Amino acid sequence: MAGSAGRPAVGIVSDDVLQRHRLQEAVSRFGLNASFSGDPERLEGYPQVPEAEIWLVTLEDEADHPDLFEFLLEHTNVPVLFGVAPAPKPGTTDYFRWERRLQDKLEQNLGTLEQLDSADSLEQLAATEASEAPELPRWVSPAAADQPAQDIWILGASLGGPAAVKAFLDHLPAGLPVGFIYAQHIDGNFTDVLTRVLGRHAHYQLKHASEGITVNNGDVVLLPVEHEWYIASDGRLARKDTPWPGLYGPSIDQVLLNVGDHYGARCNAILFSGMGSDGAIAAPLLKAHGSRIWVQDSASCANSSMPDSVAATGCTSFIGTPEQLARELVKTIEESCLLKRKQQRDSA
Repeated sequence: MAGSAGRPAVGIVSDDVLQRHRLQEAVSRFGLNASFSGDPERLEGYPQVPEAEIWLVTLEDEADHPDLFEFLLEHTNVPVLFGVAPAPKPGTTDYFRWERRLQDKLEQNLGTLEQLDSADSLEQLAATEASEAPELPRWVSPAAADQPAQDIWILGASLGGPAAVKAFLDHLPAGLPVGFIYAQHIDGNFTDVLTRVLGRHAHYQLKHASEGITVNNGDVVLLPVEHEWYIASDGRLARKDTPWPGLYGPSIDQVLLNVGDHYGARCNAILFSGMGSDGAIAAPLLKAHGSRIWVQDSASCANSSMPDSVAATGCTSFIGTPEQLARELVKTIEESCLLKRKQQRDSA
């Protein structure tokens, strides 16, 4: 049975109402619907078992419900996952690790869950006009485009990300002393289309990552989906021969860790629209080392699961639309420039 928009339906059985609630929230983040959520007695009382493509069962004590296993096997021929681990407290690192394990189990049985932008949606995005970029604030000196950026912002996104990132870049003035590393969950066959769409931007042009380059002022470096990338000790991009860890590439969590390992507090991040919770494990770690973590607000997202998951950790210091995020970045850079000028005056 498929739920809304043809997505698989999930049956949830637990004798703990809190665990039922947390399982429902988790499958919803994967774009799935629960066709049933209740305790064993309620399910066994149904005249006909609700249709579902998979059943998730977690019980406080399986001995209290000795007939449930046989009941499900007799009344359904779809996969039944017994003994699903109880969900930890939401917003914690343990919770998002639990959620990743659950997603992995679901995908082993149902196939790929995360929805990605299509080639058609990217082509439609290419037809949209860019808004007029604002002027560089008077207190910010134009940055040399051929010089390595001192401050790096990671842009992480999945479904709906290209449109959000485009709107964000459209509202940035030219000459900001910052470089961007873009981690976008996308079908590897569409990266050329994405590069063409965002490569039309006058000030911040998308470029593919290549070994040995530095991220310069004004760069938006798109990380490939096939292999893991990191920043070497000399500040240059380097590729590993192994794939990204996790379910989708690039792994935004791993990008945050790899880039943050080199740049420290000069590595910041913005999490845009997307399904799942990629980024929610590493973002609090970056925050603890002084990085800024911002997210797109739910109302402006095509799917808000990813930024909402990061926000739930309590590590975010700003939430806004792509346009508001751009204005906040300009304001942040301007305030930093003013502070440096003041310090220079005071030390003179």
